[in-house]
Amino acid sequence: MTASPVSETQQPESRRGSDFAELSRSIKSEGLLHRRHTYYAVRIATNFALLAAAVAGFVLLGDSWWQVITAVVFGLVLTQFAFVGHDAGHRQIFQNRKGNDVVGYAHGAITGISYQWWVSKHNRHHANPNHEDEDPDIDILVLAFTDRQATTKSGVAHFITKYQAFLFFPLLLVEAIMLRIASVQAVVTKDIKTFRLEGALLLVHTAVYLAAVFTVLSPLKALVFIAVHQGVMGVYLGCSFAPNHKGMPILGKDDAVDFLRKQVLTSRNITGGRWVDYLFGGLNYQIEHHLFPNMPRANLRRAQPIVQEFCARQGIPYVHCGIFASYRQVLSHLHSVGASLRTPALASS
Repeated sequence: MTASPVSETQQPESRRGSDFAELSRSIKSEGLLHRRHTYYAVRIATNFALLAAAVAGFVLLGDSWWQVITAVVFGLVLTQFAFVGHDAGHRQIFQNRKGNDVVGYAHGAITGISYQWWVSKHNRHHANPNHEDEDPDIDILVLAFTDRQATTKSGVAHFITKYQAFLFFPLLLVEAIMLRIASVQAVVTKDIKTFRLEGALLLVHTAVYLAAVFTVLSPLKALVFIAVHQGVMGVYLGCSFAPNHKGMPILGKDDAVDFLRKQVLTSRNITGGRWVDYLFGGLNYQIEHHLFPNMPRANLRRAQPIVQEFCARQGIPYVHCGIFASYRQVLSHLHSVGASLRTPALASS
């Protein structure tokens, strides 16, 4: 189902054009765009300490089925690395591009995902979130987010889309693998300028990873370890990104909205304490992040009430809910879109 919020929030052009500038002045006056070097130093050091502990546990356990637990730990820890890579891609860590890129490439090498490929894709998403024709995050082969997308599915994709609400979480098990495949494709087809550097980093990552796993573990245990590790990482990544926009209004080419409303109306925040901030890597403040993508993650919590109050004054819907409520909304939307494929006779009548 394609929902359009434009008519409900239409305002005179002169007023609409100044809204974001007014909000931006408030955010800057609070110093919320200032870099948080100490925060990121602690966060990165903590992640490396956790990774070192996971590696030590992996070596000490040796060829044991208890390594399944280690695989889960690796999946969780490396997703935290991916969150830092995300922040580097938005230049949240350092003021200059070079410093952020060094962090980004390093984290991409550790997670096995191409940094520049992901930055390019993610920037296109930020420019047009939930836009049916321009957001790569809702252009997925086996999922449909609008009725129009549902009609384009065929073969296996048609079957999956028909029951996509039930298959959504199982599909996330291969999300990490798909990110790695897309990274390799970007390098092979030279879709990124740094394809030589990224190719070398991905090659080293794969060689070290497979050598370690198959050296320490027997072949069967090694395959199970890889499956669990990649599956956990895929589910964690998918569960962190899915609540942000899925099930929110989807814009089309005829929906003319300004930057502020385009970002707020298509985004959803996840409420909770600091444990939610850590669990989601700051992505639970999706509205604030989309409005100010280069804002350091640690400042998003302070920006949230400012943005929410501003949206209330302007009459702009500001959506926020708990974790499980967000997943219910996502699945409800997917189930609704798939209905046209489950009951084609009704859809055509």
